[in-house]
Amino acid sequence: MEEEKKPQTQEVKTGEKEEKKVELGQGQENFSTLFEESVQHRHIDEGEIVKGVVVSVEKDYVMVDIGDKCEGQVPVEELKEGSGEISVKPGEEIEVLVEERQEEQGIIFLSKAKAEKKRLWEVLDQAYHQQQAVKGKIIERVKGGYKVDLGGVIAFMPGSQADLRPVREPDKLVGKEDYFQVVKFNRRRLNVVVSRRAVLEKKLKDLREQTLTGIEEGMIIKGKVKNLTEYGAFIDIGGLDGLLHITDMSWRRINHPSEILSVGDELEVKVAKFDRARARVSLSLKDLEPDPWMNVDKRYPVGTIVKGKVTNVTDYGAFVELEPGVEGLVHVSEMSWSKKRISASDIVKMGQMVEARVLSIDLVNRKINLGIKQVLPNPWEIIAQKYPVGAKVRGKIKNITNFGIFIGLDEEIDGLVHISDISWVKKFRHPKELFKKGDEVECLVREVDPERKRFGLSIKDLQTDPWSQVPEKYRPGKRVMAKVVSITDFGVFAELEEGIEGLIHISELSDKQIKDPKELVQSGQELKVEILSVDAEERRIRLSLKAAEQPEPEQKAEQYQPPEWDGTSKLGEIIQKKLAEAKGKELFANDALEKKSSVETNSRRDEPKPENKK
Repeated sequence: MEEEKKPQTQEVKTGEKEEKKVELGQGQENFSTLFEESVQHRHIDEGEIVKGVVVSVEKDYVMVDIGDKCEGQVPVEELKEGSGEISVKPGEEIEVLVEERQEEQGIIFLSKAKAEKKRLWEVLDQAYHQQQAVKGKIIERVKGGYKVDLGGVIAFMPGSQADLRPVREPDKLVGKEDYFQVVKFNRRRLNVVVSRRAVLEKKLKDLREQTLTGIEEGMIIKGKVKNLTEYGAFIDIGGLDGLLHITDMSWRRINHPSEILSVGDELEVKVAKFDRARARVSLSLKDLEPDPWMNVDKRYPVGTIVKGKVTNVTDYGAFVELEPGVEGLVHVSEMSWSKKRISASDIVKMGQMVEARVLSIDLVNRKINLGIKQVLPNPWEIIAQKYPVGAKVRGKIKNITNFGIFIGLDEEIDGLVHISDISWVKKFRHPKELFKKGDEVECLVREVDPERKRFGLSIKDLQTDPWSQVPEKYRPGKRVMAKVVSITDFGVFAELEEGIEGLIHISELSDKQIKDPKELVQSGQELKVEILSVDAEERRIRLSLKAAEQPEPEQKAEQYQPPEWDGTSKLGEIIQKKLAEAKGKELFANDALEKKSSVETNSRRDEPKPENKK
C-alpha cells in the first residue's frame, strides 16, 4: 500500500542525454508548457551536425542559432576567406557541428570546418560503397605515388593508378584537378586510397561502347595520333584505338610513320576494315587521295626508258620512284652485266637520279620491274670481239676461290681460270697455294659465251701437256728411278718426274706375299722400278719393283762362270754334266715363269685403277 502513497512520475525524454521528470499530479498546464518548450528547443548532442542561422558576427565568434535553448558560437577564423574577410553575414544559413556544450555557462561551441570534414567523410564512405567518383586535386608527389586533397581529406594515390599508361613525367601531374575513385576506405584509421585510372577507364569504356555502336566500314572519322611504331600508328577514334598501317598512310614509300605523322596530330581517316566482334579497326589515310596506279601501264609501257629517284636500297636491289606513289624495283641482277656478285649499294645511292628500262608491269600486285643495265652497252658483246678464243692475255688476279681464280681484264667482266685449267701436273688443294691476289698472270682465252655469260681462261694451255711425251719417255721394260709419294692398301704410288706418277701394285713389290706395302717401302724412298705399261689417255703408268730386281737380259752372259776342273775328270764329261744341269734349270724356270704369268694376269684383273693424277 506504500507504493500507492508515492507520487506518480513519468519520464519525458527531450534529448539523448537530458531527462525531465514531471509529476502527474502537478497538472496538465505544466506538462503542456514543458512539451511545447521541448519541441521549440530540441536538445542537440555533441558531435551532431545541424543547420543554423547566423545571428551576429562578433570579434572572435560568429553567433549561430541552431534551435537549441541557447545560441552557439563558431570561431571567426573558420569563416574567414583567403583575403581575411568573413564569408558569412547575419541571416545566412550554414551547417555546423556541435563540438561542446557548456550549459552551465549557456554556451554551445560549434565548428563549421569540422562539420564539413565529417560530412566529407560521410560522402567518401558513400562514394566508396557505391563506387562513385569524387573530385580532388593532386597536391604532392610522394614515394610510390601522390597525395590527393579531396576537399579536406588527404588521400593516397599509387603511381600505377595515376593514368591509363605509365606517366613519363610524374611531376607534371602535381596541381591537376580531376575526379578520383575511392578504392580503399578506413575511417577509423583515416586511410583513403584513390585511383584516377579507374575513372579514366570507365570513361574510356563508355566512349568505346558508343564508338563501336556508330562505326561502319567506309566512313570517314576524326582521330588523334596516340602512338607511333615501326609498322604504323595507333589513332584514337573515341575510346577505341584504330591501326593505321604504314602501307596505308600514303601511296608513296614511307620508311617510318614519323615522316608524315606526330603524336597528338588530329586528322581524318577512313575506316578500311572493322571487326565488331574483336573490336578491331583498320584505318587508311591514302584512300582519301586518288590511286596513282590507275592506268600506270599506259604511262609507262614496257620497253620505255624512264627516269626516277632511288628511294630505298636493299641487299636484293633498289626501289626507284617514278612519281609519288609509283615505284619500280631494279633487281641487283639487272644492275650490271657482270656475273660476279655485286651489292646494290655499289651501283646506286639513296636519292640518286637514274635511268632505267621498264621490263614488266604487274598491275594486280602493283609491281614494276626495271633494269639499269639495259640502258648501257652489253660488255659481253665487246668482250667477244676484244678477246677471241686462242688469244693470249695478261691480267691481275682479283679473287681466289676453291674452284679457280678470277683474272681482271675488263672493268665489268673478269675471266675465270678453273682449277682444272691451272696446271697439267701440279698438285694442290687450293689455288691460293700457287697464287695470291694482285699477281699478274698470262692466260689463254679458252671460251667466250655472251649468252651464258662465260669468259673462260687457261694457264696450262700455254704449255705442252707433259703426258703427251710419256709414252716415248717411259716405254715398257725401261728401268728408272722413282720416288714414293703415297702408300695405299693395294700398292704404292711413285713419282717419275714432277706430276708424272705410276702405280706399283702390291703384287709387283716382291716375289714374296706382302700384306702391307709399308713392310717394304717408306714414303719419300727412292726406288728403281721397271715400266710395265703406259696409258697416256687415262694418264696411268704401271710399275714393278720386283721386275727391276731381276737381272737384265744382257747381264746374264756376263754373269756366266765356266765350270771348275778338278784335274781328274775328263773335260768333256764335265762340260756335258754342266750343260745338262743348265738345261734342267732352264726348263724349271720356264715352267715357273708360266705359272707366275698366270697368277699376275689374275691379280691385275682385280687391281683398282688409280685416280687420274693431274
